[in-house]
Amino acid sequence: MEHASAAAIIDARGTVTGWSDGARRLTGYPAEEAVGRAAYELLAEDPPPEAVAARAGTVLLRHRDGTPVAVPLRACEVLGPDGAPAGFVITAEQPAEADPTLAGQAFQQASMAMAVFDADQHYLRLNDAACQVMGVPEEHLLGRHFAAAVEDAEHSPGFGRHLRHVAETGRPLHYESHTRAPSGSRYHAWNIEMWPVRNALDELVGVALAAFDSTEQHWARQRLALLNEAADAIGTTLDVVRTAEELVSLVVPRFADFASADLFEWVLGPDEPPSMLPEDLVLRRVAHGSATEGTPEAAVHLGFTDVYPPYSPPARAMREGRAVLGRAGDPAFDRWVRERNARAPRGKRYREGAHSMIAVPLRARGTMLGVAVTVRIGHSDPYVQDDAALAEELASRAAVCVDNSRRFARERTTALALQHSLLPRGLPGQAAVEVAHRYLPSGSLAGIGGDWFDVIPLSGSRVALVVGDVVGHGIASSATMGRLCTAVRTLADVDLPPDELLTHLDDLVSHLAAHDGDEEVAELGATCLYAVYDPVSRRLTFAAAGHPPPALLLPDGTAECVPMTAGPPLGVGGLPFEATEMDLPEGAIVALYTDGLVEDRDRDIDHATSELCRALTAPATSLDALCDTVLKAVLPEEPSDDVALLLARTRALGADRVATWDITPDPAQVAQARQAATEQLTTWGLDEAAFVTELVVSELVTNAIRYGQPPVQLRLIRDRSLICEVSDGSSTSPHLRRAHAYDEGGRGLLLVAQLTQRWGSRQTGSGKTIWAEQPLPPP
Repeated sequence: MEHASAAAIIDARGTVTGWSDGARRLTGYPAEEAVGRAAYELLAEDPPPEAVAARAGTVLLRHRDGTPVAVPLRACEVLGPDGAPAGFVITAEQPAEADPTLAGQAFQQASMAMAVFDADQHYLRLNDAACQVMGVPEEHLLGRHFAAAVEDAEHSPGFGRHLRHVAETGRPLHYESHTRAPSGSRYHAWNIEMWPVRNALDELVGVALAAFDSTEQHWARQRLALLNEAADAIGTTLDVVRTAEELVSLVVPRFADFASADLFEWVLGPDEPPSMLPEDLVLRRVAHGSATEGTPEAAVHLGFTDVYPPYSPPARAMREGRAVLGRAGDPAFDRWVRERNARAPRGKRYREGAHSMIAVPLRARGTMLGVAVTVRIGHSDPYVQDDAALAEELASRAAVCVDNSRRFARERTTALALQHSLLPRGLPGQAAVEVAHRYLPSGSLAGIGGDWFDVIPLSGSRVALVVGDVVGHGIASSATMGRLCTAVRTLADVDLPPDELLTHLDDLVSHLAAHDGDEEVAELGATCLYAVYDPVSRRLTFAAAGHPPPALLLPDGTAECVPMTAGPPLGVGGLPFEATEMDLPEGAIVALYTDGLVEDRDRDIDHATSELCRALTAPATSLDALCDTVLKAVLPEEPSDDVALLLARTRALGADRVATWDITPDPAQVAQARQAATEQLTTWGLDEAAFVTELVVSELVTNAIRYGQPPVQLRLIRDRSLICEVSDGSSTSPHLRRAHAYDEGGRGLLLVAQLTQRWGSRQTGSGKTIWAEQPLPPP
């Protein structure tokens, strides 16, 4: 208020008889309400005695609105015609408008807001910056109590409490505040310093303050904190959708009232990115969030697609490759909001306050993945260029994580497809064992491992059971698994015993390592278990290269891990592999598995192995059901490695399905062998196979007698096919050769190969066995 014109006249009885317009502005009372009233009615409290004696001092007046106003007053006595006191002229002292001192000028012109209060929190002086913050001239505040001057301000309670604290304790105080200024709607950050003011007698007579507007520094710290948090909060998983959700959760509500993330369809699938952006930008909504429960602002539902027209800020952001700011009043922004309102009118009232947005492209490694949008509705501050830079940084980090997730998912899918293509899809039909299997790829970030298994039919109704594990994860391990699986099948066709097969496989791995030089060879350290079961002798022979031993469930319900010598992993070289043999009763279950089933850093392997044996004894309606029971009982909820499990229930070929004859090494015995075989076929009801069988027996027995060594033995096996085997004591294997027109021999094995389904030879402990198989009609 303008104190220079604030004046009042009081007569000798203390009644107000004159009232200036300045007095009205100072107290709020118009002249018609003030004149004629007792002067003491305008006081908030009795004036100090020293002020009465000096007729000058600060007096606390009561404003018309009831608030006290501290005003420096001076009284001038007025004499009547007789020279007697007739009253007083009371004037409010005029503050120094222009302090002549340099210190006064520095105070008034300081860039930070400064103010002085008396001990009771009444304004005594403010500089220009403080008046600008308060939004009113200094005259409107002088003498007024702080709480009465800014009673609706957000910072008022805390500010007043700090003023009282300094006045009561006499100690300075520093604190930070983040509130709206009384003169505006934007949030500001303030660094406030308060300190006591003392007079020459060291008495506290007031409190001074200086408030520095640190809004820019505050937001810079907030942006830096948000970026630091983004490093930990975004990309915690290798899941594309989850990464987008983490970006949205980070920015809402701290940076935006609504946020969304939309991705191109190919980002979520196995397709390659297009060479250029299509004309119509069609994206799928993968994540959105809102400060309002239920996300009512969203015009696109999660999982649905949306077409972004060229004028829209998101389309511009993707085509220009930069953040695009939009504000209410911009034609493109307003058109965008109208389009959203028309599409989803239920959320219109929530979008009415939308005043600012940022559309920022999600781009990584030069590839456009999608767009993120942030919108401010309840936030009073519109987005500025610094906010756009922050949004670009956050989007860049999120885009890299999305691209990593996409690449991981693609590599995982490729590795899994490769692995599934190499694993047996339909196990071949054979009578030796009934099999069931499970393969569980790991869900860990390391990727798909190199676990594998196989069931390989061998000659003589025997079957090979194989499980293996390749060190490492990913496509390289899957490819390595394929190489080893193929090598094992090739060696199995040679019909090598398990220990010899592993020796050849070990040599192969060492050979690969030697030729690959210093490069890492994934085969090194791989493990394998190879077992052969013969349903005729009911014997299981197996050997392992660094692989866990098999578990065995006998028909009596007892289960145990078979003791064996595991041998070194593949690629070590120079160390032998030992084969273990055991006779099994019909109906025994052999469990072969990879180490992921029983080994884990948080589990004891002995305990897991005991759990495996215990699970095998659980009642189950089938082998498939038993597989599920074992996995459920032994595996943790989230296995850290791939798991392959192969269960085989043994069968036996009885004596009624096997016929054996010892052959005297005399060419005359060939006819008797043919006759014996024909009679056996008649007994089995297989007369239709007699013609081919006679030719096969005649050729194989003749070759054994002519080129082999005794003892010579003929064996017929009736399984799903008819198997003819001739064994002799020579280790020399026969081979097909092209017979010339006038050769007397050389056509026998060619004839056998043409008449039978397949044929071959295998080495035995005492020589070799030549075998041939004929298909039989289904029973």
